[in-house]
Amino acid sequence: MKIVDRGLHIAALLVCLPFLIAVERPPGLGDVREVRTWSYPGYTRVVVELSRDIELPRNGLVRLAANTPAGRPERIYLDLPGVWVGMRYDRGVPVGDGLLRGVRLGQNTLRTTRIVIDLERYDRHRVFALASPSRIVIDVFGSRRSRVREDPSGRLPSGLRRVQKIIVDPGHGGSDPGATGIAGLREKDVNLGIGRLLARRLEERGFDVILTRDADQTRSLEERTAIAESAGGDIFVSIHANASARAAARGIETYTLDRNHERHSLNVAARENGIPASKLDPLQRALATLHADEAGDHSEELAGLVHSNVIRGARSRDRSLPDLGLKKGPFYVLFMSSMSSLLVETGFVTNRHDAALLRSGPYQQVLADRIAEGIERYRQQVELGLASRDGLPGGLR
Repeated sequence: MKIVDRGLHIAALLVCLPFLIAVERPPGLGDVREVRTWSYPGYTRVVVELSRDIELPRNGLVRLAANTPAGRPERIYLDLPGVWVGMRYDRGVPVGDGLLRGVRLGQNTLRTTRIVIDLERYDRHRVFALASPSRIVIDVFGSRRSRVREDPSGRLPSGLRRVQKIIVDPGHGGSDPGATGIAGLREKDVNLGIGRLLARRLEERGFDVILTRDADQTRSLEERTAIAESAGGDIFVSIHANASARAAARGIETYTLDRNHERHSLNVAARENGIPASKLDPLQRALATLHADEAGDHSEELAGLVHSNVIRGARSRDRSLPDLGLKKGPFYVLFMSSMSSLLVETGFVTNRHDAALLRSGPYQQVLADRIAEGIERYRQQVELGLASRDGLPGGLR
């Protein structure tokens, strides 16, 4: 990243602007479909949806110092080659959340769109591309001014804050059915059934619960994590069902986040991300590793407790059910959230034995009960750790 004064470049752009407005759009360009923003306690997310995939420029985001005499705030910009925006966002997208002033988009050249983010505060950023649909995600981190609700947990690191609010994410939904298996069994229906039951069981244990969807709704990955982050969740648990070209494949596996290169993990991650495995590029795996470094130990501890509980419960119904173990993979929905996270693959809809179990209401109840029990055990361990740190007997507070 570099901080430079681009006054001459901007002046040249202003001279060319009437020309850019007047000319016809060149052929073969993608479009900017939509710009969305979400304000979280520790950062703001900007998502630019495009009509097709693009290659991000090698120099990435460029940071520009404030130009006070010209009335220009500190800002960062990113060029999108092969994209046309024209004058659609000529007035910009106001944010005003104490971290970002707003987002501006314009035609920097005939074949390049520029995204400019005007800053109020800035610490660091990250940028990555997602597919299906194609979009650019820019997260800007910093200590914002007090214009948005402060996170009630204080956003302490995982393991240093009490576990109270659980985000339950039934994967897929609406126009995205997920995997389809035996006799038309749809993953999205299995996920929602288990997710709803899990929410009830967690509430019975005294947790606050937020569902990313409670009906057959379409939710993008960034919408799911926006719900989670806006709610200030302490744990994010994503419910899914597996699929395989091998009809004999069955069993339960639980994932945490990593850039694991194991072929099976990459294939599962690609399917749940809604993209081909080839699109899990090194940048996205590196981002997964960054998040894993931040919350990985606590996520693994949580996943271990949940997985062992789920296996015991599932085998009470089918002793032959394989335990596929704890695994790691680059799941978008996990690395886009900042809390302890896990993804449970509850069985294979493409296997006749697993599919029969997953259709069963009582079996879904067993899975929900055991996931809730594993989360409760994790909460107890965190409370004991906090009590030990604070010198309090028996976790009193």
